[in-house]
Amino acid sequence: MSVPFIAFLGPSGTYAETACRQLAQAQGLQDHTPRSGLSIQHVLHQLRADHGGDGTVAAAVVPVENSVQGGVTATLDTLWSLSAPCCPPDSPNPYGPQGLEIVRGLVLPIRHALLGSARMEDISEVISHPQALGQCSTWLNKYLAQALQLPTTSTAEAARMAKGSRFRGAIASLDAAKEQDLNVLAYPINDEPNNCTRFLLVRPVAAMLCSSAPSAPSDHGVITSLCFALRQRDRPGALVEALQVFHGQSLNMSRIESRPAKTDLGKYVFFIDVEGHYQTEAFQRALQNLYPICEQLLNFGSYPVMTVPPEKI
Repeated sequence: MSVPFIAFLGPSGTYAETACRQLAQAQGLQDHTPRSGLSIQHVLHQLRADHGGDGTVAAAVVPVENSVQGGVTATLDTLWSLSAPCCPPDSPNPYGPQGLEIVRGLVLPIRHALLGSARMEDISEVISHPQALGQCSTWLNKYLAQALQLPTTSTAEAARMAKGSRFRGAIASLDAAKEQDLNVLAYPINDEPNNCTRFLLVRPVAAMLCSSAPSAPSDHGVITSLCFALRQRDRPGALVEALQVFHGQSLNMSRIESRPAKTDLGKYVFFIDVEGHYQTEAFQRALQNLYPICEQLLNFGSYPVMTVPPEKI
């Protein structure tokens, strides 16, 4: 029998691979084989296309938010494009997730290193993922102000491209240095010592979930991620009205971010995280009030978030 895969942003040596190992263990997916993808979009599209069957991509690990650079837009936009509007009010599991579902989150401390085969004083190009370049911008301006900063698809890909170069340095992890046999020229170089990234473990929604009645889960330590587009977005106070449905049920919203809907200029979708499980009574009442004022309402699921202590990295 074929072994299912967990896709992550590769190649080997990325922070996403580290998060993938941690999340797989926490979720009991040790029998799944990690498989690297070329981009965040590629990773999530593989998951959506394969539907989680045996021998296919059954889960994916993607970054969603960094404490310095904010939301990872590629993840937000792709989740929005690949998920379907949540179950209608008259379904057995009203307002439940459709398409893809987040089942667990992980906050991973990020400790960047400058890697290379050359001496630091000979570096004229620094390459890395745009998020990593932004997280080290102050350090780079201080110590490598004359070097060009060029983006790559991942930190591990930057390490691979820097191997053997006499003028190129890469911002990546210590794992990537071992993977590519590179020298660690400086460590740590991230501007903020408490730099961390939140990763998500995403799986296809099981078909049975929308045909069975909801359970009564505990909402302790659980976050629900939602995305919505307003039906009357030009009306004064429309967004306030949408957010007040959670205030009215004493539900704490821990994050909000807007992204262009990509359909019309000035049209946006809103990504929010709310503490609690969507199947609890208070959350269901909030969604019942939110549903009619939304053009689209997507529920990405309710899930626990674990934090990795810095000493474990």
